[in-house]
Amino acid sequence: MAILVTDPVCGMQVESDRYEIEHLQIHYAFCSKQCQERFLANPHLYIGLPEQSAPKQEGKEIVKRRRLRLVQPLSPKEADRLFGELQAMMGIKAVVMDGTRIEITYDLLQATSEQIEAKMAEIGVQLGENWAERLRRAFVHYEEECEVGNLEVHENKYIHRHLE
Repeated sequence: MAILVTDPVCGMQVESDRYEIEHLQIHYAFCSKQCQERFLANPHLYIGLPEQSAPKQEGKEIVKRRRLRLVQPLSPKEADRLFGELQAMMGIKAVVMDGTRIEITYDLLQATSEQIEAKMAEIGVQLGENWAERLRRAFVHYEEECEVGNLEVHENKYIHRHLE
């Protein structure tokens, strides 16, 4: 009989042997590869440190809205598949498609624009590839990485003493 544990990224109950890892001698399990990747990238966003709660433990959400441009409009069948695949990702709050434009609203603590773009590529959706579009997406990836890094709980390595 499998033991249920809580996925630290999305909060779902999962079997303890599903997408499991050991971090700092503690066993964790995840509902999906996506949640496991988010945890491995920044574990202290989800588990905190002694006497310091992590942003996820405090119930924080970092809601982002990104607009992506496609090379060409999707057929109705392709649009339905893309919509379903994106909605199935953890942290996706809304997907709006209009011609060659897709607007996605998501929680950065559960999904990144890089993961969203990878999912789109996996199902064969081509994003605009001119240099300005690639530069914009690279900047978004960097911006998200910095924002998440700034949120992560870090061990206080300094001792503060009052001088008298």
